[in-house]
Amino acid sequence: MSEWLDRVPLTSAVLFAATLGLAPFVPMPHALEKLQMLLAGTLSRPIDIFDLFFHGASWLLLGAKLASMAVTEARTKRPGGSQ
Repeated sequence: MSEWLDRVPLTSAVLFAATLGLAPFVPMPHALEKLQMLLAGTLSRPIDIFDLFFHGASWLLLGAKLASMAVTEARTKRPGGSQ
C-alpha cells in the first residue's frame, strides 16, 4: 500500500481534503457535522453514515499520505539506510 501512497502527490491529497473533505462550506462542513452527530449518538440514517465516510475519506487519505511520508523520512535518516 505504501507504493500506492507514494504515487499520490501531496498537493492532490491536500486539495482533495480541502475541497471534498470540507464541502459544503456553509453553514458547516459535512465532515464536522457528521462527526458531531456521531459523538451525540444521532448518526443513524444511511445517508448520514455514507456522508461521514464520503467526506472523511479525503482526510483519511491525507493522514495516510503524511504518515507514509514521515515513515519514509525516518527510515532514510536512520543510520544504515532502510534496514
